[in-house]
Amino acid sequence: MTFSGGTAVVLGPGGLVGTAWLLGLAAGLRRNGVDLADADLIVGTSAGAIAGAILATGGDPHRLATPFGPSGLPGSQPRPDPRLIAEVFTTLGDRGLDPAEARSRVGRIALTAPTVPENVHVASMRSLIGPVDWPQRRLLITAVDLETGQPVVWDHTSGVPLPVAVAASCATPAAYPPVTIGGRRYIDGALGGGSHVHLAADADTIVIIEPLAHWFGSSAVPDGAALAARVVPDEAAQNAFGPDLGDRTRWQPAYQAGMNQAPDAVTRIRLTV
Repeated sequence: MTFSGGTAVVLGPGGLVGTAWLLGLAAGLRRNGVDLADADLIVGTSAGAIAGAILATGGDPHRLATPFGPSGLPGSQPRPDPRLIAEVFTTLGDRGLDPAEARSRVGRIALTAPTVPENVHVASMRSLIGPVDWPQRRLLITAVDLETGQPVVWDHTSGVPLPVAVAASCATPAAYPPVTIGGRRYIDGALGGGSHVHLAADADTIVIIEPLAHWFGSSAVPDGAALAARVVPDEAAQNAFGPDLGDRTRWQPAYQAGMNQAPDAVTRIRLTV
């Protein structure tokens, strides 16, 4: 999948609170005259897959200022086992393992972790982004093949329903179930390359928005890529996130923090999107 020219927006991973911040930021930018949906290419990974799908299909991010309840995400689900989460990060950080093998091992952890059923996870993503199909504009969604540990990228030509692709991209091991597509299982796209900035490397201008840069560092930009702006959570947003990326009680504070940060971010983005 190649893309060249135009403006690209790269939306990175972030858990539930990072998703809320991304959506609040997008809504705030739109209110201030910058619409990320106008980009020629949107690359979405995990939380960024949710926000990217909403924007690329013409959705209103402000609709999700309060997403929980009968028409939003389920009100309760098993909390991830901290021991399994620790095992996931230990495995990913093992420098003695080939990265693909580490991701595959993490996938095997995901297969046995107690989470909501796969169909419930997919239904949650469908509720978040709406019952929509792929847009004609360029939208790339990333995931990782559980068995091989290799990254995959889907677009409107891939034959994968958009809500299912988003669910796979958001399938954080030990927190959400792997997603089945064409007889294979897929997990969180963030494991295969962070925000996947390389997919936008040939754009004329690139805007990167990364909810977890303060935790995991910013994604590297390929040599020669035209980075125009990078937006990460400010101190107020980081405080709003709290220590648990899956804390549903932090959704509204994180969303509002994104809204609050938009006026500052718009001055850096206005001339590129």
